[in-house]
Amino acid sequence: MPFADWTFWKYVSSIVDILLVWYVIYKLINLIKGTKAVQLLKGILVILVVRVASDFFGLETLSWMMQQVITYGFLAVIIIFQPELRRALEQLGRGKFFSRSSTVDDDGQEKTVEAILKATDYMAKRRIGALISIERETGMSDYIETGISLNSKISSELLINIFIPNTPLHDGAVIIQKNNVAAAACYLPLSESPFISKELGTRHRAALGISEVTDSITVVVSEETGGISLTKNGELHRDLQAEELKEILTNELVNNLRTKPASSARWNWRGKNNG
Repeated sequence: MPFADWTFWKYVSSIVDILLVWYVIYKLINLIKGTKAVQLLKGILVILVVRVASDFFGLETLSWMMQQVITYGFLAVIIIFQPELRRALEQLGRGKFFSRSSTVDDDGQEKTVEAILKATDYMAKRRIGALISIERETGMSDYIETGISLNSKISSELLINIFIPNTPLHDGAVIIQKNNVAAAACYLPLSESPFISKELGTRHRAALGISEVTDSITVVVSEETGGISLTKNGELHRDLQAEELKEILTNELVNNLRTKPASSARWNWRGKNNG
């Protein structure tokens, strides 16, 4: 083979190699995007920066400590990222690892809001307890796996039927993911906040608990009073009227989708914060 041809194929091979590595890294980032693993990766990055800085400034003790953390941190990373690694292997086995990610559209979000409003209004009037959590940027796959998988198109009728008393799925939470009812009868972490009113039950504690560890929005219908509450960012807003709930959900799920980043948006309503 002429030298020129060998050099050409070497360049082609290098380019293909770089593109494949870039694509794998891109898919891995998408896999952990919106999960708690992102915060853990930021912590690892801080450790690496401190390690380099300690070497640069000659801080021998700190440098030694960071080196030990890095040396023995590999096993810790495997343990900490176990759910994400398991999910990645499952997706690889199902052939989903290289599939395109789906996006959330405005029309789908509007239908989701409409279905939740109609269902909560029906259940509130009849004092049917309900717990509906809507996934946003932070992934909720760990909590979805605790329930019964549905993967159904969202509708008010489906939500109402799930929470009808004495049915198999009425206990636990419904989790909405990408405008679909991903699962029902899901277990959510209970808040341990000492400031929660004693009159609130498990549903409200679960709604507040999931809002403390994710950026989800969770709607609660009280079985005792028929009151509608909402949690977001560790805050509980109680006794919302239908128009207030509609305005919050529209602002957070529809308007924020059109005006990213969502973190810069503000709530435009007069809610009652009794959390």
